[in-house]
Amino acid sequence: MAVPDFQSFILPVLQLFADGKTSVKECIEPLKARLNISEEDAQLTLQSGQTVVYNRAHWARTYLGKAGLLESPRRGTHIITQRGLDILATSPSQLKVSDLKKIGEFREWHTQSGTPSGSEPLAGEDSTTEVTSTPEDIIEASKKQIDLALSDELLSALYQMSPAAFEQTILDLLQAMGFGRGKSEYRRLTPATGDGGIDGIINEDALGLDAIYVQAKRYAMENKVSRPDIQRFVGSLTGESATKGVFVTTSDFSKDAIAYVDRVQQRVVLINGRTLARLMIEYDVGVRVRSVVKIKSLDEDYFSDR
Repeated sequence: MAVPDFQSFILPVLQLFADGKTSVKECIEPLKARLNISEEDAQLTLQSGQTVVYNRAHWARTYLGKAGLLESPRRGTHIITQRGLDILATSPSQLKVSDLKKIGEFREWHTQSGTPSGSEPLAGEDSTTEVTSTPEDIIEASKKQIDLALSDELLSALYQMSPAAFEQTILDLLQAMGFGRGKSEYRRLTPATGDGGIDGIINEDALGLDAIYVQAKRYAMENKVSRPDIQRFVGSLTGESATKGVFVTTSDFSKDAIAYVDRVQQRVVLINGRTLARLMIEYDVGVRVRSVVKIKSLDEDYFSDR
């Protein structure tokens, strides 16, 4: 039997996690049996080299996580939630994207992912509406959805890093963005103790005449950086006679903290978790290209002289 569509994977993936599976990889063989996928069809791959079966199982897990039916206590490990168990207790014959959309947080995430109104369904979603979007619109929306899921994975990975490794990652990102002329010799971490509230420094010129001072805080999403946190950072900048600073967090900043930086003499840039993940994707830090899609159009010049 050919590989079923994406939505056919949602319920069996949830059931397998209820049975004690903890990773998508562990689900692959049981899924092949439950969905009657032949060994030949199981070897079908996407352009990226990833098998179709794994790709669809991965997206099923992602959708289930966004609906709160699965949770991830650590990277690569997933467990079923009470909400997931409650749904299975109703003995559903199938789970579709339309069912997940009845859950508020999934509906919000799915909206943020940028599915165009009236477009072709993403990741196998059913749609009875007329298709009005161009193919390019659909590709853009699909990429946005993939990047949003990748952002969540990046933040999860950052939470599991040591503080020193997290600080190093922030300097990697600034270097990738062109600060320090993109050279590692123009950057350094400060000692773990006695750093005076400064985690790293990256010089914008070879002589170190213009430097950016960095503070990186790996906070849980609900723990926002407050105004006193920013005040202490600005105090550290003043003590170093520094004029530029970057404060990075995996969470977010309070309104008072954001308002405060507009009133200080130093130029301080605030980067929250979502912006951090977006920049890491944009500048290829902690990510790699899985596949490239080439969009071709007619070469008018080729035909103009013929």
